[in-house]
Amino acid sequence: MLMYSGFEIKINESVFNKDYFTELVVDGKERYTSVKKEIKEIIDSFTLDSGKIDGNKMQSNWFPQIKADIFLSHSHQDEKLAIALSEWMYQNFGLIVFIDSCIWGYSNKLLEIIDREYCRPDKINKPHSYSYEQRNYSTSHVHMMLSTALSMMIDNVECVMFLNTPNSVTPKDTIDKTESPWIYSEIAMTKLIRQKPIENYRLQRITESFSEGGKIEKSLRVEYNIETDHLKKIDVSDLKKWNSQWSYIGQKYSTDFKFHALDILYKLIDIQ
Repeated sequence: MLMYSGFEIKINESVFNKDYFTELVVDGKERYTSVKKEIKEIIDSFTLDSGKIDGNKMQSNWFPQIKADIFLSHSHQDEKLAIALSEWMYQNFGLIVFIDSCIWGYSNKLLEIIDREYCRPDKINKPHSYSYEQRNYSTSHVHMMLSTALSMMIDNVECVMFLNTPNSVTPKDTIDKTESPWIYSEIAMTKLIRQKPIENYRLQRITESFSEGGKIEKSLRVEYNIETDHLKKIDVSDLKKWNSQWSYIGQKYSTDFKFHALDILYKLIDIQ
């Protein structure tokens, strides 16, 4: 079961003209700046004066649940496109989209803090030498926290959107494989999470996406089969129709506005 609804979006940067795309990315990044600052301060606070990690504080504060309407699952390589789409939905519909890469990009920073303290067996003589076993343990610990937090985020948002591009899925005859463990986890979770009445979301708006991490020069490549049949397919034409119908309704009911932007999309895609 999924949240309330889910969509698979197939678009690229050409959906916006070049100047408008740049403007959306700049505005979108600016909106996330304050949240990113808050996250960084939280992570920095995990380190005690002694240089050790405050485990209790880390567990209770990593990560804060961001209030949002939509969780956008995307490839790290599509960050700008995700930001532009997020900002477009914010400016046109007032919808808050959770984008992991804008807010949770500090996971490597947390790992660095932990590894520097706990994963160097000989800090004095070999300060740049890390234990393979201890690094595996610390990474799995942080990634497990991320995975748990992701599940909570997906459970709390009304709508999940998967940005399907050649960067997120392997460009073969079929589009059912991904090399991102985070995209695999997110899409799989949308099939497992319980479905809740739409009223649950409208009473309290809650949570955005986590995609793969930073670039690695040489890395293990693993493919995951992903199922997206449960996600409604939409493209640029659907986005235009959504915007057009929302604008029309907004003008018609300017002072007595009782509609929600996502309701228009649900009706357009015929979600009952």
